[in-house]
Amino acid sequence: MLYRSAFCAVLLCAATAAAALAEGAGQSNLPLKKVVIFSSGVGFFEHDGQVTDNAKVKMEFKNTDINDLLKSMVVQDLDGGRVSTVTYASKDPITKTLQGFAIDLTTNPTMAQLLQQLRGERVMVETPNELRGVILGVEQRKVKFGDHETTEQPILNLLTDQGLRAVSLFTVASIKLENEKLDAELRKALAVLASGHSNDKKAVELSFLGKGTRHVRMGYIQAAPIWKTTYRLVLADGQKPLLQGWAIVENTSEEDWNNVDLTLVSGRPISFTMELYQPLYVPRPEVQLELYSSLLPQLYQQDLARRRLEFEGRPDEVRRQLAETLLGQPGGFGGAAGGVPPSRHMLGAPVAYATPYAPPKAATTSAVGESWRAGIQAAAQAANVGNLFKYVIATPVSLPRQQSAMLPIANADVKGEKLDVYNPAVQAKHPLYGLRFTNTTDLYLMQGPITVFDDGVYAGDARIEDLPPGSERLISYGIDLDTEVAPETDNQIARLIDVHLVKGTVLTDRKCMRSQEYTVKNSGKKAKTVLIEYPIDAAWKLVSPEKPTEKTRELYRFAVEAKPGKLAKLTVEEERTERQQVALTNLDDNTIQFYLRVKVVSEKAKAALAEIVKRKSQLQQVAADRQQREQRIRQIGEDQNRVRLNMDRLDRTSELYKSYVKKFTQQEEEIVRLNEEIASLTERETSLRKSLDEYMMGLDL
Repeated sequence: MLYRSAFCAVLLCAATAAAALAEGAGQSNLPLKKVVIFSSGVGFFEHDGQVTDNAKVKMEFKNTDINDLLKSMVVQDLDGGRVSTVTYASKDPITKTLQGFAIDLTTNPTMAQLLQQLRGERVMVETPNELRGVILGVEQRKVKFGDHETTEQPILNLLTDQGLRAVSLFTVASIKLENEKLDAELRKALAVLASGHSNDKKAVELSFLGKGTRHVRMGYIQAAPIWKTTYRLVLADGQKPLLQGWAIVENTSEEDWNNVDLTLVSGRPISFTMELYQPLYVPRPEVQLELYSSLLPQLYQQDLARRRLEFEGRPDEVRRQLAETLLGQPGGFGGAAGGVPPSRHMLGAPVAYATPYAPPKAATTSAVGESWRAGIQAAAQAANVGNLFKYVIATPVSLPRQQSAMLPIANADVKGEKLDVYNPAVQAKHPLYGLRFTNTTDLYLMQGPITVFDDGVYAGDARIEDLPPGSERLISYGIDLDTEVAPETDNQIARLIDVHLVKGTVLTDRKCMRSQEYTVKNSGKKAKTVLIEYPIDAAWKLVSPEKPTEKTRELYRFAVEAKPGKLAKLTVEEERTERQQVALTNLDDNTIQFYLRVKVVSEKAKAALAEIVKRKSQLQQVAADRQQREQRIRQIGEDQNRVRLNMDRLDRTSELYKSYVKKFTQQEEEIVRLNEEIASLTERETSLRKSLDEYMMGLDL
């Protein structure tokens, strides 16, 4: 439709003007000069160049990098100039930004809806004749279409010098706002809409103020891929191993690296992200008008005398600040005079203060820049400790964006010794080809894979951890099929070595022995050194061999020389001492008789054990006599119960009844005697048990 075309013409006109404005602004270039990549996933990027007079430097960054930029960016004007401002596009939603303009474009308005917002404004309408007037509004009118159909047509109502005019928007070729401020607002809103079409990048503009040509610098931290290392190790008989190392670097930024100074650092500085780009709006409470003041909580003033006493009891500094706050004088808790002055310069620009303050002149080199360089120097110095190290690439690096590169970092002969490494947990039958590798270079080799070539042929891959200069590592890279190892385990043997009697307990020490035998068969043509790994068990002590060839945190390593066609053997023996503690009262006679027969028990201990057996026998005899009498009383009771049942059925004058009465009398006399004997035996049993316990507790043999 024509009125749609008119609206598009307005949009095109605004976009063209915005583009022309951008092209008209002079921009200086600040090329990338230095890149420092850390192995913690961040990189430091430094731009360096020159500006003349008042200049602006415009740069583009990914949306995801803006937070890191705002958190870490350092800008310097080193030759007498100063940094004015750093501006960047807001991250507010476009709808929220557009709502701040006089003309709302958030809902993608039609021409009619747009003109409705402009009611009361003067416009020039080309229909195709020019018509000037004030917009009254837009209405929809039904217009007959064909013989029996109607359609709605938007009508623009204008108040012209000649009176009211109704203009169909279908006939409008263009509409121009005569209010220049409103026209500018519309163009700004359209520019915001255009900027929203590129959400992945944001422009950042640096402003420098000064005279003449000056040296400026900008540095910042951004997320960067971790740089990696990879090595090649070339082996040949009669020659030292050749180590070649490469660093793998990716340029995932939006800018080409052209002759940049590249440094690779293995340090892991603490780094985090923080949302600084997103505007924050603090919700404010809504306060209602107070209609009933009598319902409000009442505040009562403090007694003046008590207030004075409290005030005089405070420290001098607190009293001074409190007085200034209460009297409304400067230097209180919120004043500048009473606190530490704020930083005098922020990125080289003077700060405005609430009270008069004379900042010193800006130095040629900013202090921020010195600490900036000092941080990198610290990382380089820490490399001597072994935790941090860096590779400074001697030749400037050129690497296009979204490209990767391999950079040589090492190429030197090193020390190495060929051997085989056997561990049944890794390979039960064959050992692995290995190399005892020593870093004889001056470089700190970062962890990474090693590709091994032996006699000009690929031999396998290995992996090393971080390797400081002078350090030694064992690597393996293939299976030696010409060599076999057969392990054989002997059963554990335990023998008694010592017996102690201490305070009622018997302490026995037993020595356990175990052994592992390895048989090595070398079917090759050359003699080999086979390094056999054996797990370390803290509970066992190594007996044979007396010392291992090597020892790690978890493994012993024993070197075995395997000659061609001959068997080589290694026997690993270990021992440990087990101590058992048992109460003497819990020992049975068989166990005591065993201790009386073995030679490791001293004669005094044997005599004490014999005495314990004797006393336990006496105690058991007394206990048996007591139990025998208790059993007799139970039998008498059972017999009396039987007799009572019979007596209930008999005549009290019968002879049988009388005989039962006589028997009852005899049994009662026997029960009295038995109870007396039980009491005596119980007392003796208690005495014997106490005497036995005291005897055993007094032993220390």
